Amino acid sequence: MRYQTFSKRVIKELVREPLSYIFCVGFPLVMLVVMTLINQSIPKEANMDIFKIQYLCPGIAVFGLTFVMLFVCLQVSKDRSSAFLLRLYASPMKSFDFIAGYTFPVMLLAVAQIILCFGASFVIGCVSGYTFHILNMLIALLSLLPTALLFIGFGMLFGTLLGEKTSPPLCSIVISVASILGGVWMDVDAMGGGLLQVAKVLPFYYSVKVTRYAMFGEYSDMIRPLLVLLLYMAVIYILALFVFRKKMQSDIK
Repeated sequence: MRYQTFSKRVIKELVREPLSYIFCVGFPLVMLVVMTLINQSIPKEANMDIFKIQYLCPGIAVFGLTFVMLFVCLQVSKDRSSAFLLRLYASPMKSFDFIAGYTFPVMLLAVAQIILCFGASFVIGCVSGYTFHILNMLIALLSLLPTALLFIGFGMLFGTLLGEKTSPPLCSIVISVASILGGVWMDVDAMGGGLLQVAKVLPFYYSVKVTRYAMFGEYSDMIRPLLVLLLYMAVIYILALFVFRKKMQSDIK
């Protein structure tokens, strides 16, 4: 199939790009270790659960996927600015082939990133006295796949609409918003008020919620946020496909 050939090309770019290793894989693991060390220095009287490994692991996994968005955004915008895509538009490839060609290789990166994060968390848990349940971790991995597709959709959307220099700053804003309002570093529910209401409007809150529910084996509680997350994912991904197709048609003309 045509998208498979394009996927191989994206994989080669993925291997050549140090950003994919530094940010998509290395940086989340560094943050996991740093936050664990910070948690050890917090007095028990503070009762801050968010930095404990069982709470931190799902949040860091979602946080790591935000950098997948950045990679996709950079790749799409770079292909557009170099006229690489414009040359391919003359080929028999359809917009679906381009979207699928970008999606599948990056999904492999996302899954590898999640596995590394969970593996590191499992080791840290063993050292700190907490035992993760393997089944819950597998369910949590599956629950993160819609989040991965959501961020891939954001990356393709930003990379299509914006240039190589303007799209990364927007991704940085989304990364910051996702980590803060998603509840990666703090308990948004405990803060309540207007901040919680804003968080519930965004998909990142539900991404972290679903993953934490899955990690604790609270499967019934994860149904509603999972449905909301799937809706967001479908809207963003379909929007990215629509915008890419429109941009493709305008570039051909």
